[in-house]
Amino acid sequence: MIGQLRCVVLDCPDARELAEFYRRLVGGEIESPDPRWAVGEGSAVLRGENGPVLAFQGVADHHPPVWGAPEQQFLLDVRVDDLAAAHEAVLALGAVPLAGETGDARVYADPAGHPFRLVRP
Repeated sequence: MIGQLRCVVLDCPDARELAEFYRRLVGGEIESPDPRWAVGEGSAVLRGENGPVLAFQGVADHHPPVWGAPEQQFLLDVRVDDLAAAHEAVLALGAVPLAGETGDARVYADPAGHPFRLVRP
């Protein structure tokens, strides 16, 4: 092992806003800024009891990824017990569907355009 993964950092137009979206999606506490990695006041960190730490970095000229494009960089998976209920809940938070249901998963964009997938266990 060379190192340990500390967190996943997402560029976005508004770090606090996107941290709040994910706090409502997966729970946790928002720290803003986190002195261990923060690059300024335009950053926030979401820490939960389980799972990876998500960090958000405000970028003035943020360009969201395009779902399905070759340059797409990543996809976050969020496990849910009830896909239909979770679908309605993420739409209420401001998520945008990117693809239809494919078995046990549905793909969405968060408010900054990053793809995430709701998956059943």
